[in-house]
Amino acid sequence: MANQTSTVSEYWDRYAGGVTAEADLGGAFGWTQWEGHGPGRELLGDAGSALELGCGRGVEVAALARGGVKAEGVDVSPVQVEQARARWEPLGALFHQGDVIEFLGATEQRWDAIYSVWGAVWFTDPHVLLPLVHDRLAPGGRLVFSHAEPVPGSSGPQGMYGGGFRGRRVWLYQWAAAPQEWEELLCSAGFDRLRVWVEAAPEADHVGTLIGVAHRS
Repeated sequence: MANQTSTVSEYWDRYAGGVTAEADLGGAFGWTQWEGHGPGRELLGDAGSALELGCGRGVEVAALARGGVKAEGVDVSPVQVEQARARWEPLGALFHQGDVIEFLGATEQRWDAIYSVWGAVWFTDPHVLLPLVHDRLAPGGRLVFSHAEPVPGSSGPQGMYGGGFRGRRVWLYQWAAAPQEWEELLCSAGFDRLRVWVEAAPEADHVGTLIGVAHRS
């Protein structure tokens, strides 16, 4: 499918699939790429409502919904959203299809927590996204996000071809920032009580995970 990618949404369509049974949700919520390693849903606090940016298969949204949280997700992939709705809406999870910037800019709703597990926070200009997230959080709410630790010496948007070097010219950007840079971006967007760190991998010399938590007063 790599060479058939014509749009950004088609790039994300390829990741459809995965967890299909409610019984598999018990260990579904994590922030790192290493199963069972690092913090879990406790980073969201006691949020009664939550929105995931770039929810993909919707597993984390479903896990929260099953635990009694009013949980929603938004993703640019029509295929992933359709499958997430079919699997998880019976649990009370809600899913929206579209670009996260457009979605946040068009809604007046507020959530106790907005989060991104290797999702849209990594793939969206933080100068645009973070102020929108801040405005859509309820007072006292928090943003939590994770992505791969940045490559040393890299900062700002990093381009990648979604269809590979032999595919159509469809590109995406990942925003690389060290913890201190993320804290400066979050502070500029109005957040406080910031903590951004790199969670080390379970094995030495393996890729860690950058995790950020920030609050709206």
